[in-house]
Amino acid sequence: MFDYRLKVFDTVARRLSFTKAAEELCITQPAVSKHVHELERQFGIQLFERKGNRIVLTQSGLMILKYTESLREISRQLEYEINLLKETHRGYLKLGASTTIAQYVLPPLLARFHHRYKDVQLHMLNANTEQIELALLQREIELGVIEGDSKRKEIHYTPFTMDEIVLVSSAKNPLAKKGEISIEKLAAIPMLLRESGSGTLEVIVHALKNHGMKVSDLNIEMYLGSSEAIKSYLIHSNCMAFISQHAVIKEVEAGSLKIISLKKLSIQRHFYFITLHGTEGGLPEVFMRFADQNYSDVIFKPH
Repeated sequence: MFDYRLKVFDTVARRLSFTKAAEELCITQPAVSKHVHELERQFGIQLFERKGNRIVLTQSGLMILKYTESLREISRQLEYEINLLKETHRGYLKLGASTTIAQYVLPPLLARFHHRYKDVQLHMLNANTEQIELALLQREIELGVIEGDSKRKEIHYTPFTMDEIVLVSSAKNPLAKKGEISIEKLAAIPMLLRESGSGTLEVIVHALKNHGMKVSDLNIEMYLGSSEAIKSYLIHSNCMAFISQHAVIKEVEAGSLKIISLKKLSIQRHFYFITLHGTEGGLPEVFMRFADQNYSDVIFKPH
């Protein structure tokens, strides 16, 4: 429904790369250039200009991009409404999820969603919370699912479900035998933390601050970029780490990791759906409604 030449232009303008646009559209780079040149001839204006090894939008290109963004959203919404009339859901949903959610929460939901809506093509970007918010703002995705306490005014945050951040160590760690420690003892324990930009780290910082502690007060042995890396490191060390309960279910059940209770400290957070203001409805709305309805059944009663 979206004029194809405008769609090609819109993709190049968002990616600022003919090569990346060709990959996203699954056509050749010469075909991308051809469609852009045809559009330039039709309008009688230049849409892009080269600066060294990169391309930038001209003022004319920037003006047209504002309209193609609106047309893309209108086209997506129109397709959704027509499919509603036919009681079917078709289309392409670009989804982004922060690391913990992408690894441990969404996969079983995605499998069930695909079984229910076979005509919906899903593409998921996996990155940290900060990067997912940026991808949404740049319209690289239509819907994000994130962790953390971040709140940007351009983004609408819809609570999805609750998560708990727990203190975890190897089951062989001598301190694990106690099963509980005080907040004051944390400063003496070697700790692993997630990388800057992580929603998990953001929540930990906030929780510690509420108890008069800073991250700099901790004995940080290393920052690692994923929960999987942290779990593997824990098993081979006497470190401890704050990590989502979703990430350690299997290891705790298997007995390789142990959850340590912290006196007077419980770290809970929301997982949020994120969308841009004014883009409600469509396939993102279908997925959010489906996830809300199926989360407990899929996560806690796997089939």
